Order: sequence, then C-alpha cells, then structure tokens
Amino acid sequence: MRQYGQVAAPEEALTSLVFRAATLLCAVPLSEVVETMRPLPTRPLAGTPAFVRGVSVVRGVPTPVIDIGRLLTGTRTEIERYVTVRTEHGAVALATGAVLGVRATEAGPAQGHPALLGGVSRLIVGVGMLGAEPLLLLQSMRAIDDDVWEKVAASGAPS
Repeated sequence: MRQYGQVAAPEEALTSLVFRAATLLCAVPLSEVVETMRPLPTRPLAGTPAFVRGVSVVRGVPTPVIDIGRLLTGTRTEIERYVTVRTEHGAVALATGAVLGVRATEAGPAQGHPALLGGVSRLIVGVGMLGAEPLLLLQSMRAIDDDVWEKVAASGAPS
C-alpha cells in the first residue's frame, strides 16, 4: 500500500488539505477546497440524516453542513472548523476537527476493501498513511445525496 507523506512520482502525488474527523485523519484534494473558517451558526434541517448538522449561510448562500466525523464514525464530534468544498450541486461545509494543513498525499484505492464497503464507501476514494496513522482520502462531491440538497433549497434559509 502506498503511504501519505512519502515522496512520489509527480503524477501520483495529490495536494490535499488534511484534517481531523473525530479520531480519524482525513484529506480532501485541495482542488475541491474553497476555504476554511470558524464554525458558523447552523440551523437544523428535519428529515435529513444524522450527520447533516443543518444549513449555514456561507457568503450569502445557504450551505449544507456535514459533520464529517459523525458520517465516518457514527458519533457526534467536537467541531473546530468548517471546510467548504465544491460539489456538483454547490458548496458543502464539512464540520471538522483541527485542520492540520496542506500536504502531498498518496493513497491506494479504497474500492473493494471489506471494511470500507458500508454507507460511506462512496465518499472514501483512497486509504494511505500519515506518519503512523491511517489517512482517508475523501471526494467531497460524494458527501451528500440529492434529497439533502432539496431540503436545503426548501429550508427557507436566506440567500
């Protein structure tokens, strides 16, 4: 298995933002990151999965907020930062723990790994290492389903 943080051929390395999500280390390709910020006021949305904290207004746009630690571990987590990322529907704010910075990352494919075949398998696209810890490479465009976007649009949040 390839490891994060190791020197690699340029075509294999991916520049990513690395952050904590509960007890996990995660990375999102820097090309998908819009910005990081302190957590904003978030309004809950009824009828959404437990990992959807609600909707926040980010730069004047209603934006779904995903507790990425809860999505990956099943437990509500302490939130330190919001990382807004691009998706095919618009920006999503990932509620995360500490942001550790930008790193060159590498990962072996996650597809087919028996432990990663649950509901989050669409989000995890690679698995590697950062030091002695496993690091999950995430693809933000797969973070939430269309029905959550519909609830955000119907929420009446100011735009």
